[in-house]
Amino acid sequence: MRGIDLPHHTSSRFNEDMERIRRDVLAMGGLVEQQLEMAIGALISGDAAAASRVAEREREVNQMEIAIDGECQRVLATRTPAAVDLRLIIASIKAITDLERIGDESRKISSIAMRLAGVERPADRYREVKHLGLLVQQIVHDSLDAFARLDASAVSDIVGRDRVIDHEYESIQRQNITFMMEDPRTIRRALDVMWVVRALERVGDHAKNICEHVAYIVHGKDVRH
Repeated sequence: MRGIDLPHHTSSRFNEDMERIRRDVLAMGGLVEQQLEMAIGALISGDAAAASRVAEREREVNQMEIAIDGECQRVLATRTPAAVDLRLIIASIKAITDLERIGDESRKISSIAMRLAGVERPADRYREVKHLGLLVQQIVHDSLDAFARLDASAVSDIVGRDRVIDHEYESIQRQNITFMMEDPRTIRRALDVMWVVRALERVGDHAKNICEHVAYIVHGKDVRH
């Protein structure tokens, strides 16, 4: 389902400007998706080389944020957009901030992955992280898909799935606290896992934000909180 069609303007350059902004946001989103997948995969597989590549992607993500923000500011100054166009630009500026922060959380995960690559991996191969990671990767993908299609109907589903991620995160935290209390030898690993799942929980929050920005574009209403 598509939520809304962007207006067609008599100025072809204006049309191109608006489409370019949306396309660039989605391109940045694709890069961030790759970054997140690489970080989680590096932790689970113990691949230090893959973890190091996440930092390289982060620089590219940061550059894209600056470029898209600059383009949005230019259109605001020169085109004086209104209605849906204005909301798309405002939402795009907010979305790229959320995407940049997802990149930051991915970098945190990769940093832990690099440290853990040199130690013995647990028998469960970070099963709890893998499960939560799959949930988070999917919500990021689906939020970007909603942005691509301007599908505001996806918001309630995404919000519900973010609550599931929150519950999973809290469960893993409690489990690791129990491990540390029962066996002090597990403290270092448990703390690392807790940092990783905290980063994943925050990624889920940012993905939910992106979908809520879509509702703002389509309906002109702030549906946060």
